[in-house]
Amino acid sequence: MITILGPTASGKTSLAVAVARRIDGEIISADSRQVYQRMDIGTGKDLTEYKYETIDVPHHLIDICEPGTKYNLFQYQQDFFDAYNNIIGRGKVPILCGGTGLYIEAVLKGYQLSPVPQDQELRARLEGKSLEELTVMLEALKRQSGSTMHNTTDVDSCQRAIRAIEIETYNIEHPMPLRELPAVPSVIIGVSIDRDLRRERITRRLKVRLEEGMVDEVQSLLSEGIPAEDLIYYGLEYKYLTEYIIGKLSYEEMFRQLEIAIHQFAKRQMTWFRGMERRGFRIHWIDAMLPMEEKVELIINNAL
Repeated sequence: MITILGPTASGKTSLAVAVARRIDGEIISADSRQVYQRMDIGTGKDLTEYKYETIDVPHHLIDICEPGTKYNLFQYQQDFFDAYNNIIGRGKVPILCGGTGLYIEAVLKGYQLSPVPQDQELRARLEGKSLEELTVMLEALKRQSGSTMHNTTDVDSCQRAIRAIEIETYNIEHPMPLRELPAVPSVIIGVSIDRDLRRERITRRLKVRLEEGMVDEVQSLLSEGIPAEDLIYYGLEYKYLTEYIIGKLSYEEMFRQLEIAIHQFAKRQMTWFRGMERRGFRIHWIDAMLPMEEKVELIINNAL
């Protein structure tokens, strides 16, 4: 398998598509938000990217569940292996591509996970606590368990932090048996992009997405009856746009806070990937600004 990872706005999806076209591959998404249907603009789910010239490149784990649900790492791991086994069973090359470091590491390392039920008593005790307070509690649990799960890359709202605390608490109280899912050997390619260029791309892309109707997309989800707190749970675009729509933020406040949050998110993604290297993963970094064909050749030379 080939894994292509990188921060938001690094161009990893278009690169994965170009590689897939060259080697008859299929892409498995590693994005924690693109699993949701009708959450398209806010998640950057540009499905036209999965087309190379006139050829549609097969992709998996996009649009697989309804918005408002709480898709999780355990489900992702199961869905990944279903897609992975299907792809290699047909003699194709799987290409894992995305920016959700926890999802990527979980399948490459073969995390042993179990479905964690909701703990209403715990949730009641945590209700009303700030994100900062919840983060301190989560860090303490991680130190106790030695967990590498749930860094701040994905825990960017109170609801997500509470769920992470719930999972870490459950895993401490219910120790995992030995791993049952195998680690997946993979050549890992990292797309490296200059910090200033990344920031410029993020701001430009945010403006374009707002012009393309991102506010209307979130309003439509709310009109379906999806509770505001469920959209806020997804963080980033859905958190700040929902708060704008329900009157908690002005448009200018929404834009400014969201722009800052995405920049911080990209920085935390890179922190996670550097952490993966410290945890023993070898990542072959390539410059995002190289010509596409040169990047594809570099990947193929490393992978084959």
